[in-house]
Amino acid sequence: MRVVMFGHQTWGHRTLRALLESSHEVVLAVTHPKSDHAYEKIWDDSVADLAAEHDVPVLLRNRPTDPELLQAVKDARPDVIVANNWRTWLPPEIYDLPPHGTLNVHDSLLPKYAGFSPIIWALINGEPEVGVTAHRMTEELDAGDVLLQRSVPVTPTSTATDLFFATVDLIAPIVHEGLDLIESGQAVWTPQDRTKASFFHKRAIADSRIDWTWPAEDLERLVRAQSDPYPNAFTFHKGERVRVLEASVSEGNYGGTPGRVFIREGDGIVIVAGADARSGRLPGLVIRKVRLDDGTELAATDYFRTMGGYLG
Repeated sequence: MRVVMFGHQTWGHRTLRALLESSHEVVLAVTHPKSDHAYEKIWDDSVADLAAEHDVPVLLRNRPTDPELLQAVKDARPDVIVANNWRTWLPPEIYDLPPHGTLNVHDSLLPKYAGFSPIIWALINGEPEVGVTAHRMTEELDAGDVLLQRSVPVTPTSTATDLFFATVDLIAPIVHEGLDLIESGQAVWTPQDRTKASFFHKRAIADSRIDWTWPAEDLERLVRAQSDPYPNAFTFHKGERVRVLEASVSEGNYGGTPGRVFIREGDGIVIVAGADARSGRLPGLVIRKVRLDDGTELAATDYFRTMGGYLG
C-alpha cells in the first residue's frame, strides 16, 4: 500500500522507521518543526531527518489546514495514512482522504488516557499496565474504533523512562500487524466504550510541583513518573527549588501538617504527606536523593541537616 505518515518526535520516528522496514511504500512524511516546549525536547528523534535519509518527501507543519498540504496529500495518492504523535487536529479532508482512512497510533490503552503524556499520567494514577493502541482517526481526538492494542505491566519500581522504552518498542509490531490486517481485508474495528474514556492535558513544568496534601503513595509515583530526562518532581525549601530524584513511602505513620520536614527514617528524610496527615494514621514520603538548581545532587540526609520547617 501507499502510505502517508504524520508524526513527530521519537514516536513518529519509530513509526516512520517501521513503515520503511515494511513491504509498504512511504510516499510522504509530514512532521512538526522542532519545539522549545520542555516535554517536546526530550524524545526528539527527527522524522524529517529520517525521511530525508530515505528520499521520502517531507513537509513541516504546525497545523495541517493549508491548501498546499491538502494538495500534497492528494497528489501522494495514499491508500492509508498512519499517524503517531501528531500534536494538532487533522481535518477530515485529510484523515478521510485515503480509501482506508487514517490509522492513529496512541501510547495508551484507549479509551483511557486519550490526549497528552498518557504514560506519565497513568503511572501517577497507579495503573497496573500501560500500552499502545492503533485506532481509526475520527473527528474526536483518540476516540475512533480500535484495531489493535498491546500492553506492558507497570511494576512497583517502573519509571516513566522505563515505560517509554517499553511502549515505544511496541510501535513497529503494531504498525506492521495493523497494516497487514488492513491490506488483507481482515481488519476488525471495535468501537471504544466512551463511558470509560478519560482525556488528559499536555504536561507543563508546574505539573511536576509536589503537592504535599497528596498521599505519600501518589507522591512516590509522581517522583518515578518524573524521572530523568523528564522534568523532575520538585518542591521548595527555604526559597530554593529542590528536585526529588529518589523517594519511597515511609514504613511508619507520621502525623502533623503536610510538607513538614520531620524525621530521619533509614537512609532518607520523612516529609509529612496527605490531606489527613493530622490523623497520624498515614505514612510520609521518604526523600532519599535531591538535585539543586545548579545541578548538584545530594543524599537527602546531607541536604536536610536539621529537621523542621516546611516544603511548599
